[in-house]
Amino acid sequence: MASSEIIIPKLGESVIEATITRWLKSEGEMVNEEESIVEIATDKVDSEIPSPFSGKLIKKLVREGEIVAVGKPFAVIETSGEITAKEITPSPVQILSQVEKKTHIVAEPAEEHSGNRFYSPLVRSIAQQEHISVQELDLISGSGKNDRLTKQDLMNYLKTRSADIPFKKSSPAIQPMPATTFSIGSEDQIIDMDRIRQLISGHMLKSVQTSAHVTSFLEADMSQVVRWREKNKDIFQNREKEKLTYTPIFIEAIAKAVRDFPLVNVSVDGTKILVHHNINVGMAVALPNFNLIVPVIRDAHKKSLLGIIKNVNDLAERARTNKLVPDEISGGTISLTNLGSFGTLMGTPIINQPQTAIIAVGSIKKKPVVIENEEGDSIAIRPVMMISVTYDHRVIDGALGGQFLNRIVQYLEKFDSNQPI
Repeated sequence: MASSEIIIPKLGESVIEATITRWLKSEGEMVNEEESIVEIATDKVDSEIPSPFSGKLIKKLVREGEIVAVGKPFAVIETSGEITAKEITPSPVQILSQVEKKTHIVAEPAEEHSGNRFYSPLVRSIAQQEHISVQELDLISGSGKNDRLTKQDLMNYLKTRSADIPFKKSSPAIQPMPATTFSIGSEDQIIDMDRIRQLISGHMLKSVQTSAHVTSFLEADMSQVVRWREKNKDIFQNREKEKLTYTPIFIEAIAKAVRDFPLVNVSVDGTKILVHHNINVGMAVALPNFNLIVPVIRDAHKKSLLGIIKNVNDLAERARTNKLVPDEISGGTISLTNLGSFGTLMGTPIINQPQTAIIAVGSIKKKPVVIENEEGDSIAIRPVMMISVTYDHRVIDGALGGQFLNRIVQYLEKFDSNQPI
């Protein structure tokens, strides 16, 4: 008999560790090759890890709720034959965002994390030695991915921390929200938030506490875009077996406008502004259980319209079938949410941190509009859409936000309805 360890596989460039949320197999139980053995969670998505071979689970190396670094073992499997190095390499993680089943949420000690911000064992160890509470850790800016607090961030903080001024838990910055008082009727239902909804909740709350949100609106005459889509949607469906939606056209217009106004494609780090070279457009996708996920169209400025269409359709389909990998929902520099797909006329979306701008498009409705020409003004029926941009007023003022929004509208209204697909 041979035994081998199973490791946490690479989950994406931005993911360095995962939390074991639920064991799917017990010690002594037989496991088939490619059968899921454990559920894990990162700060991006929930996942399942399949066994790379068949055998008996003889030892769990970690408990539910514990954090394991990528590349580290979490289980030992006993097999009937010799296992080669190639065979023990786990297959790609089968991403299964918990959208159709109840996610097991592990109650973790307060010292490990606060809200949705996790701290590495090293950072927690240093904090404990320096008598730094979790509440104080929450106030320290992190330079790591997704605002993660690194060892160096903590060491830099300790250099300026005043030892003779005790940290006050009653600081206004961290005052707990007052408990909501309400009555529960006999027919009322209480539903626990699943993990994805908890992540969304924390992310949205953090965003409004971080950025100074301002929203600007404009109307766009969508005649050219509608004409082109109506002419090509059946052709595209028959040729590619895919739908031709408006979303790729919006993304193309946004990417072009960002090239004209690069200072909307930024992030904020204290008093420094990071201007992103690449234009990575996050695309909000509604999931079957009404949760939300934002896959990213990378380098949208380098793609043709057909390339964007194929990319959008692929990501949207895999988002709804829980097959995205963590790297595909990270690295966005600006976002789009299509409220019109649900019949909404307009909206004021919340910025997807650490970005500083998000565009919302409403439904396309026919309405009377004034047409200006040399012979005089006239009224015509045109397909019109409301479009808005919410921006971070710390770094984007009304002039820049307005010009950027106006440029998106110009690209949509001047869309070439004769271009081939």
